[in-house]
Amino acid sequence: MKYGLIISSVVVAVLSIWIYLIPSPLDPRPHVFEKPPTLVGALEANTVLENVVKAFEGKIIGPESFAGDNEGNLYTGTWDGKIWKISTDGFASVLARTGIDHPDCGRSYDLEPLCGRVKGMKVDKNGDLFAVDCYKGLFKIHLPSGEIENILAEGNGVDGKSFTFLNSLDISDDGIVYFSESSSKWTRRDAKLEVIETNNFGRILAYDPVKNSSWTVADELYMANGIALSPDNSFLLINEMNRNRITRLYLKGPKTGMREIFLDNVPGYPDNIKLTPHGTYYIGLLVTRFSSTTGLKKYTRPFLDLIAPYPAIKRFIAKVTPMFVYNVFLPAHSYFIEVDSNGNIINSFHDPSGLVIKGGMTEAFLYNGKVYLGHHETPFIGVLDAQHVLN
Repeated sequence: MKYGLIISSVVVAVLSIWIYLIPSPLDPRPHVFEKPPTLVGALEANTVLENVVKAFEGKIIGPESFAGDNEGNLYTGTWDGKIWKISTDGFASVLARTGIDHPDCGRSYDLEPLCGRVKGMKVDKNGDLFAVDCYKGLFKIHLPSGEIENILAEGNGVDGKSFTFLNSLDISDDGIVYFSESSSKWTRRDAKLEVIETNNFGRILAYDPVKNSSWTVADELYMANGIALSPDNSFLLINEMNRNRITRLYLKGPKTGMREIFLDNVPGYPDNIKLTPHGTYYIGLLVTRFSSTTGLKKYTRPFLDLIAPYPAIKRFIAKVTPMFVYNVFLPAHSYFIEVDSNGNIINSFHDPSGLVIKGGMTEAFLYNGKVYLGHHETPFIGVLDAQHVLN
């Protein structure tokens, strides 16, 4: 008994020293988040998203973002590097792909950099589709042929920096393609570590198709994720995911180049942002974040909020916790929010129990009388009749 206790103590001591000596992949900075909003007013829970229909279930895996052309065709990119076209008759076909064709594409994280991972996309004024691949760079897909062109490759990057984790995209009226790089340190496969680390490794980049030139618009952003231009193209909204905020970057006028907070303390981790035809913005929340008003939950805070001020805890967690474990703690409650041009939340659309849309979404795209909902892991496209969201 005595010797067993001694051996156990030695094992614990050796294991503790071993864990302590393992270098952590993180170099986090301390940050204190505000208490998350409560679900009242415009955030009051409803069951709107329980009306979502699952389209192409088991066929289209991980639709991250969407684009539409003037003829009513919908486009999306998926986990396996494919770019899909959903025609007006409801038929889905593979238009192009950014990487290799392998049976394990969309199943293996190890193969993801080779298969490609398509993220943000938009059809330009000339009728061609632009898209970013997390790993492979910026692409132009000629419509309707599907001929694909890698116009800014990963290895070349922008301003001497190769791409690491490209994410979202928007196009100005004069044809300038703006796109985000979430991190210069972490790839998409390690996105959870980027969220936990809470460092400003992101940047906004631009490409001019006419001049075939590219440049850095802004850097030192906190996990720059979704982006959206204002209706007059005078500013760009940037979802800084790991700070739970949306930043406005001025592109024109006396404030050109200046930044300001558009919306802070977002009730979730903001992923993609889309301008609606009404001049408002739909913001997909990958993980919801809110304060409860009842029971013991009203005294608790989201886990990442709690550890944010403590870099040592973050470094330790990154050493000992496999990536898949983080999914266990994600809430089932899902919603996206609608924000006006002044940064006010004016509406939200929920699936409180995760009945159809479970654990969040990357994007909500209002197009042709439907709202299309995506997520980088769900095996379907969520489709909601727009009558449920238009007041």
